[in-house]
Amino acid sequence: MAGSPALLLLLSLGLCCTSAQGQRNKMEARFLDRNLKHPQEGQRLELECLPYNRDNGVSWIQQDKDGTLHFIVYISVLSQTTYPESKTTSLRYDASWTSYTSRLVVKSFTAQDEGTYFCTSNINQMLHFSSGQPAFFPVPTTAAPTTHTATTQSSQVTKKDISWNSQDAAAEHITPTAITQRSQVTTKVNSQQGPHAGTSIENTPRFYCKMVMWIHLAVTSLLLLTAITITITHCQRPSSA
Repeated sequence: MAGSPALLLLLSLGLCCTSAQGQRNKMEARFLDRNLKHPQEGQRLELECLPYNRDNGVSWIQQDKDGTLHFIVYISVLSQTTYPESKTTSLRYDASWTSYTSRLVVKSFTAQDEGTYFCTSNINQMLHFSSGQPAFFPVPTTAAPTTHTATTQSSQVTKKDISWNSQDAAAEHITPTAITQRSQVTTKVNSQQGPHAGTSIENTPRFYCKMVMWIHLAVTSLLLLTAITITITHCQRPSSA
C-alpha cells in the first residue's frame, strides 16, 4: 500500500503527457486572417497550416463543391515548392514555409477556387490530415418580391378604412334635434306596445311546448287505459271447455 501514491503519480503524469502529445499531433488549416468568414471575388486569400511535426513537408489539397480532391502544392521544410506536373511555380498560387506554419496564397479568388482546403503531412509512413477550412462566397440574400395581389388587397383595405372614417365623421355631425326626434319615436312605439308586449312574445314558445307536452301525455294515458281495459276483458271471459 505504500507504493500506491507513487503509482497514482506515475499514472497522472502519463495521462498528462498523452494529452499534451495529442494536442501537439493535431493539424489545423485555417485562414491567416482569423476574422475572415467568406472571401470575395478577386480577393487575395491567405491560408496557414499548423503541423505538429515541423521536420516534414506539407501538401495542400482542395476539395471542390462536387467533392473532388485536387492537389495544389507540396512545400518542403526548405520552402521548396512542387506544383502539379512537377512545376516549381504557379499562376494561381503562392506557397511558403515560415518558422511555425506552412502558408498557401490564392492570388485571386474565383468561383473555381471555392471549396474546402486541407493540409497533409507524411510522418513515419503515415498520412496525417488537418481539419478542413471552407472557403466559399457569401450567400446572397434577396428580399421576397411583393405580389400584385397583396398591393390590391392593401389598397382595398385603405378604401374601406376611408369609407368607415367618412361614416364615423358623418355620425359625429348628427344634430341634437335628430337625436331628440329619434328618442321620441322610440318612446311612442314602446308606449303603444304596452308593458306586456315583450313578455307575450317571449312566452309564446313556452306555451306551445307545454301544449305539445300535455297532448303527448293525454295520448299516452289513453293508450294505457285502452290496454288495461282489453286485458281485464280478456281475463274475465270464461275459458271454453
